[in-house]
Amino acid sequence: MSKGSCATRTVALIVDEHSNPFEVGCATEIFGISRRDAIGFEPYTLTVVTPRPGIRMRDGLFQVSAPGRLSDVESADLVIVPNRPAVQVPSRPAVLRAVRRAHERGARVAGLCTGAFTLAEAGLLDGRRATVHWQLAAEFRRRFPAVRLEPDVLFVDDGDVLTSAGSAAALDLGLHVVRRDFGAEVANHVARRLVFAAVRNGGQRQFVEQPLPPPTVDSLAPVLEWASEHLRERLTVDDLARRAGLTPGTFHRRFRREVGSTPVEWLTAQRVALACRLIEQGASGVESVAHHAGLGTGAHLRTVFRRSLGVSPSEYARRFAAAR
Repeated sequence: MSKGSCATRTVALIVDEHSNPFEVGCATEIFGISRRDAIGFEPYTLTVVTPRPGIRMRDGLFQVSAPGRLSDVESADLVIVPNRPAVQVPSRPAVLRAVRRAHERGARVAGLCTGAFTLAEAGLLDGRRATVHWQLAAEFRRRFPAVRLEPDVLFVDDGDVLTSAGSAAALDLGLHVVRRDFGAEVANHVARRLVFAAVRNGGQRQFVEQPLPPPTVDSLAPVLEWASEHLRERLTVDDLARRAGLTPGTFHRRFRREVGSTPVEWLTAQRVALACRLIEQGASGVESVAHHAGLGTGAHLRTVFRRSLGVSPSEYARRFAAAR
């Protein structure tokens, strides 16, 4: 990592009436915790900002008296607007002005979950890509038709404006920002501390259509664990079915019911995740990565990356590979 890349970024987290404690916690955990002892420098300094003292959090669970005020937004490199459940209630005009001014002077702005509504009200999303919680996609489209909504992804990075989907996707977006600012090594350190995946594959759709049932005695988990350890091999659905002691047809039905996807879709997602880890760790050559991840050829790796992640392996490496 170059010396210049270690420059500390300043972050302002705006907490307004009825903000969701979870998204606020995600932002403070990623951007507000000291990392100096672990990585040798401080990546971020965080100021929690409230428009006035004694802001009530969601459902009146507790109040927040933060040290920062809206004027602190004026000097932040990154401004974060967390979730606010009552999206029908207009955002506070002073907050909209502060966010708009920050963006105009070149700061990045991020809306967590329904924070996208705040950014849209500020006029920052017209003609741009964004996402929001899947339950609110229709409402968002109705109110902000000029925004290019992508409701099936965990987060959207549109350069200086970023948005994340449902609550836990705030972690995905936060880790993405860390990776973009300081590289995969620092982002992986933060992810390990969070006990959270550094790069989570898939999108909101996987959480909408088929929630996982509770584990049972005859769960497929042992087969999935075994397959995860043998991704480099040429695995077929018949191989996994034999491992589970089931006929291919029964295995396929059980897999759909228990995992929420087909065995082939699951294997591909696991192999893409492995390829991502290999690239992040500095592996070079698409043929080598494809071979070790069980994806066959470099051409197939490129196709799968485009389909799954929307980028090529070389673009992924440029963004996320650890500096060597």
